[in-house]
Amino acid sequence: MARAGLILRRGGLVAFPTETVYGLGADALNARAVARIFEAKGRPQDNPLIVHVAAREMVDPLVARVPAHARQLMDAFWPGPLTLVLPAAAAVPREVTAGLDTVGIRMPDHPVALALIRSAGVPVAAPSANLSGRPSPTSAEHVLADLGGRVEVVLDGGPAGIGVESTVLDITGDVPVILRPGGVTAEEIAGITGRVRLDPGVDGRAGNGGRPAAGYRPRSPGMKYRHYAPRTPLILVEGDPGRVTARVQELAREYLSRGRRVGILASAETAPLYREGQVVVAGQRNKPSTIAARLFALLRRFDEMPVDIILAEGIEPRGMGLAVMNRLRRAAGGNIQRV
Repeated sequence: MARAGLILRRGGLVAFPTETVYGLGADALNARAVARIFEAKGRPQDNPLIVHVAAREMVDPLVARVPAHARQLMDAFWPGPLTLVLPAAAAVPREVTAGLDTVGIRMPDHPVALALIRSAGVPVAAPSANLSGRPSPTSAEHVLADLGGRVEVVLDGGPAGIGVESTVLDITGDVPVILRPGGVTAEEIAGITGRVRLDPGVDGRAGNGGRPAAGYRPRSPGMKYRHYAPRTPLILVEGDPGRVTARVQELAREYLSRGRRVGILASAETAPLYREGQVVVAGQRNKPSTIAARLFALLRRFDEMPVDIILAEGIEPRGMGLAVMNRLRRAAGGNIQRV
C-alpha cells in the first residue's frame, strides 16, 4: 500500500477495488497524471471523472461552495456509492472536470480504497478501470484483461460487492438531479432531500446508436457514449415480463434458424422457460441488487462463450432496477425492443 501511494504521488496510475467496481486512479490535482487515465482507457476527453476522498475534510479544497443538501447526504451515504456533483474549485484541473464548472466527489466504502487514498495523501481521480466502452471491471482479473501493461499497480481486493457504479447526484440546483443511477436509489435519496429528479439521459434509450444529440455535454460519467458493452452484440427486450420472455424465445429461434449461436441473459424466475440457446442466470427479478452484483461479470463471460448474439431480459426500472436497466440499455447501444 505504501508503494501504491508513492506511485500515485509521483504521477503514476493505480487500479484499486471499491464497493462498486474497480477504479483506475491518479492524483486528482496533477493534470498530467489525470491525462494518463484517458490515454490508458482510450476515454473521450469530454467525459468527466469522479474524485475519491478518504475524509470529509478533503472535500473543502476541491469545491467552491457546499450546497444545502450536501452535508445531509454525506451523513446519510458516505462512505458509500453516492457521488455528489458540486461547484468545482479552481484547484481542480480541467482534465478532471472535462471543462465543466462542477466536480463529482465521493468517499468509497472499501478498506483498500480508503487505505490507498490515505497512503497517497491526495484526492484520487478514478473512472472504472476498463477500456472505454467495455463492461466495468468487478475483479482484478477484469482489470488485467483490459489494462494489463498500461498501469503500474493493480490492487486485488477480491470481487466488488455492489457490481454497478455509484449514483451520481447533481446538487448544485434547487432540486437534486440523478445523472447516473447506481448503488444508492432515487427512493433513498428522496428520503433525505424530499425531492429528486432524473436527468433525461438516465433513460439510456436515446437514438443514434445510443448516443444523445450532437453537442450534448455529459455532466457525469456514463451519460454520452455507448458504455458497458460486451464485444458480442446485445439486444435488450423490455416491457411486460410475460411478453419479454415470449419475445426472447421468438428471437432465439429466429437467430438459431439462421445458424447463429444465441446466449440468453435471464432472471432466475424465467430461466427454466428457455429451451434453446445458452442461458445464463443474472439474478432474481424481484431482487435487482442480485442482478447488479453479477451483471458486468456476466457480460464479460458472454465474450468468452461461443455465442454470436446476446438476448437480455429487461426488468422493472425501480430501485436498483433503474441502475441495472441504465447499464443494459447502454450496453445494447440502441438495440432495444419493447413489448
